[in-house]
Amino acid sequence: MERVRFAPSPTGPLHIGGLRTALFNYLYARKHNGVFILRVEDTDQTRKVEGSEEYIHQSLAWCNITPDEDPTKGGEFGPYRQSERKEIYADYIQKLIDNDKAYYAFDSSEELATARDIAEKEKGGFKYNAENRNAFKNSLGLTQQETAQLIEEGNYVIRLKTESDIDVLTSDLVRGTVRVNSNELEDKILMKKDGMPTYHFANVVDDHLMKITTVIRGEEWLPSLPIHQLLYDAFGWDAPKFMHLPLILNPSGKGKLSKRDGDKNGYPVFPMAWNESTGYKENGFLPQAHLNYIAQLGWSLGEKEIMSLEEMEKTFDVKAIQKGGARFDYEKAKWVNQQHLAAFGESILIETYPNYFDKLKEAVGDKLIDAVGLIKERLVLLNDVDAESDCFINDPNEYDAKSIKRIAKIDVANVGALLKKGILKNELSELKDFMQQCGEENEIGMGAFMQVLRVAVVGSLSGPNLIPLLTILGKDVTLRRLERLISEQS
Repeated sequence: MERVRFAPSPTGPLHIGGLRTALFNYLYARKHNGVFILRVEDTDQTRKVEGSEEYIHQSLAWCNITPDEDPTKGGEFGPYRQSERKEIYADYIQKLIDNDKAYYAFDSSEELATARDIAEKEKGGFKYNAENRNAFKNSLGLTQQETAQLIEEGNYVIRLKTESDIDVLTSDLVRGTVRVNSNELEDKILMKKDGMPTYHFANVVDDHLMKITTVIRGEEWLPSLPIHQLLYDAFGWDAPKFMHLPLILNPSGKGKLSKRDGDKNGYPVFPMAWNESTGYKENGFLPQAHLNYIAQLGWSLGEKEIMSLEEMEKTFDVKAIQKGGARFDYEKAKWVNQQHLAAFGESILIETYPNYFDKLKEAVGDKLIDAVGLIKERLVLLNDVDAESDCFINDPNEYDAKSIKRIAKIDVANVGALLKKGILKNELSELKDFMQQCGEENEIGMGAFMQVLRVAVVGSLSGPNLIPLLTILGKDVTLRRLERLISEQS
């Protein structure tokens, strides 16, 4: 059975890139009838941010991405917080030490800083590995007694023992074979001075023990793949399959998308609000539309761009994952949201997001479904409901300047008077027929009638379908708004 995991660190809010990783893991699991795990990688307690783990859970819940196993619901392979697995890591690090695959290192920060400065001046870079490890203070060059004494003092880290000059071969489902010579690698720290494992060590141990079959993560972890392969080899374990997702680039295509880009250009980079930053939820995005768009950042959906989460589960294909970075486009994200909104039936839209339609319901009563039907095609975001509903609720406070300029050549007083007569004598649903006949009799074009009436009722020349709008507003409101325009333009 395929088992995948999303393993964020609770060091802040979930970024779009993190949510996309969660989504692709989820889709892969559902496509293969597998298991999707949420694991919280909180070994770095100094960077842990209060509330961020809860935020991760809430964001996934808003998007309807439901883990099969996680820290709250548990599972057969828990605990699912790395901070609660310290004893497990201690057992496995000892196995590496006993098998001469890892060693104790007692170098101080000052000693390493000095060595780094010298190496950067002489060689252009510093690596702690087989080439120079004998020059440092570690258990490979000390006696057992010296090592035991330093261990007793407790000021040490544990490093991976990387063999020199061997080719490390790994495979990525997106990029194919990755080959790195071990001389380019460091003896990575596996256990820190505080007794907590590093990402590399905990990640490999947990993936093995939780029976992860496919690791799907961001491209930024691709350079770590050879180290992880060496760890699997050191334990004698089979490595899972790997898939590294392309970066999400900022709109200019230069650099990774960041919160600074969002702040600068006026779009969110988080799924939900975090502190003073709004998220896609608060900006009026539908969760399924948000997922539909971010799925397109690195995955080619083919000819059908608009998909539900269920459709994406069925069609997800690793072969369609691209290698190159995916440029973020907020306008495209809004367009995708607009398509999802338009696909909603009016009743379902109201039932699903009732709070957005409270004001409109108060204004139009039992005509709410008709009113929503008129504005729905004009909605890009749910937050547009208030603006698009305003013509049902309030008389225009002021008229759009460009629209007033457009009707300046029309005899507003005469056209308005004819419209008043037609409204009083006819049903509003029949007003178009009246305007057609009256226009022929008075040599006035249909456009003149419609423009005057629309500006009077809506305040501009854009808005919902006019005649259905009038039938919802009723004659009294229509006449009042028309009389005001006539008065101001006469």
